[in-house]
Amino acid sequence: MPVLHSVIHKIDKKPDGSPAVLFLGGAEQVESQARDDLMYQFNESYNATAGKGWGFFHQESGAHPLSGWLDKYLAGGSDFLTFSTIAVEHLTKLMEESNLTTGGHALFCHYLQGMTDYLVIALVQETEAVTMTEELSLMAVKRLDLDHIRLAARINLSEWKGNPKSRQYISYIKGKQGRKINEYFRDFIGCQEGIDAPGETRTLLKAFSDFVESEDLSEESAREKTHTLVSYSMVQAKLGEPITLDELSELIDEDQPKAFANFIKAADYGLSETLPPDKKTLNKFRRFTGRAEGLSISFEQHLLGSKIEFDEAGGTLILRGLPTQLTEQLKRAKA
Repeated sequence: MPVLHSVIHKIDKKPDGSPAVLFLGGAEQVESQARDDLMYQFNESYNATAGKGWGFFHQESGAHPLSGWLDKYLAGGSDFLTFSTIAVEHLTKLMEESNLTTGGHALFCHYLQGMTDYLVIALVQETEAVTMTEELSLMAVKRLDLDHIRLAARINLSEWKGNPKSRQYISYIKGKQGRKINEYFRDFIGCQEGIDAPGETRTLLKAFSDFVESEDLSEESAREKTHTLVSYSMVQAKLGEPITLDELSELIDEDQPKAFANFIKAADYGLSETLPPDKKTLNKFRRFTGRAEGLSISFEQHLLGSKIEFDEAGGTLILRGLPTQLTEQLKRAKA
């Protein structure tokens, strides 16, 4: 993960209502193992943080100027330090106008991951830690709290420039610190919501369930494909990368690598070619299976409460929306 440019400024904003004080970094962070470790740890924490939103830039305007400054930097019209300085001054102004008390270290970092350019902007807090001196005495020190990132956004610069119609090249932490704080930071980025990650993930899982049903797969095959889907999606979530339908389709069925992707396109589920995985939704998606005395049952967890109802006291399942093929067989048997 080569770091191309990195700058850290500091906004000191106290809860007593006094004006924010901006301390500008006078230069970019020098190349060092500490700088690279910082970004590695930040990405690990950011990728693991639940509750992200996905979107794209508003049209550049006086209210949303960041994309214009960023575009100028990428075109070579300004250096990274200048870009970050203008941006953090704007962030400080918005913080004052919103009367918010959340200061912190403003991190700006342009880096490569594979062949993709990313820009990270985050407001990182300080926390206290304890270290050991050479004399084996304990000493309290301050460190950047990368374990609890509350305000951050990551912009896929390659996607932004290479796919103008994309609505998901910005990800940002929604967090639980309050709607007002979230909105002021999103306004600073100039980001509007474009993709509903939980909704997209639920649609993908619904499409997969329909696909499994249409293929009339064996219990073992359905379980293996479910495991493949969830494992791949979780890995993408951990890496901070989107699910690619063609790639997923190849993993699900190596003999017919386009089968699942073609099924989704033919049924018109409205899914994009790539979509952000939602870990909470994926965690709820697992398959229940059971077999006894000629009876074989297999279904996804998300069907409980909708198509399937479990009566724990009676030890029974109530099924709704039976497959047409099964319904016809039952009708013929009853006749």
